[in-house]
Amino acid sequence: MTNRGLRNAGHRGVNALRKRGRPHAADVAAAPPDVTSHAVLVGDCLEVLARVPDASVQLVVCDPPYNIAMAGWDRRDDYVAWAARWLAEVERVLRPTGSLALFGGLQFQGEAGSGDLLSLLGHLRARGAMRLVNLVVWNYPNGMSAQRFFANRHEEIAWLARSERYYFDLDAVREPYDAARLAAYRRDPRLRPETLERGRNPTNVWRMPRLNANSRERVGHPTQKPAAVVRRLVRALSWPGSTVLDFFAGSGVTARVAVEERRHSVVADVDPALRAYLAAHLAKLADPPAFVILDDLAGHPVCSPP
Repeated sequence: MTNRGLRNAGHRGVNALRKRGRPHAADVAAAPPDVTSHAVLVGDCLEVLARVPDASVQLVVCDPPYNIAMAGWDRRDDYVAWAARWLAEVERVLRPTGSLALFGGLQFQGEAGSGDLLSLLGHLRARGAMRLVNLVVWNYPNGMSAQRFFANRHEEIAWLARSERYYFDLDAVREPYDAARLAAYRRDPRLRPETLERGRNPTNVWRMPRLNANSRERVGHPTQKPAAVVRRLVRALSWPGSTVLDFFAGSGVTARVAVEERRHSVVADVDPALRAYLAAHLAKLADPPAFVILDDLAGHPVCSPP
């Protein structure tokens, strides 16, 4: 198969703009705020979403229940019908430049009501307005062994954009080349030195370990995601001073990353333990930027979007 990027007009157009030093329509120049605000709410996701204004959120990080009966909150008779309601709300609250990062797995088909990522993507393809930009494969070295199938070592993250004007900051998440490869690439006259210095595109396969039982990052939540995974999403799909929303907040790691990366955040969960989990996260930060924690949306920047 030929490289589709070679004949993709949009891809060629972005490259041309970059070479001329001109911004893309979705580029944003924003100074980091002196203080970020973080609303920490306890409640049902649909009730919380109903309070978020239209087109006010830049990034939604969503790690929903997988409907595999891990607990009472992880059981829905009609999972897709329930998810369709909050997915419609996500479309409403996202800015035109905004994105949804939807965690899930393809291996749960048929378990406790088919709450897998395939079901949600099928619904979005048929009835949603968002576009699938990437399917990220989060590859980790640690996991359970298996005898009747190949042992699973990955999860998926679907990146969906609200419109064609989606924001994406590749430079914020580039990976540096090792010295030998950088030296070899510098000898190729077709490659731009300034691009080489910025590093390489990390691709849509992210090799990052899961948190083991003894990880210093753990705060006690059973399905806690690593901050490194959330950080790459936040850096690439939002800018300092924009708002990140997570209404299945679990351990509160999205708010922790938002504090560190100087984004505002709104996080919510039905479990009141969210506040204690987040407090444990924040206690681990050695020298965080200035931030305030709110127990309501009143006074939060999301209520007065630019």
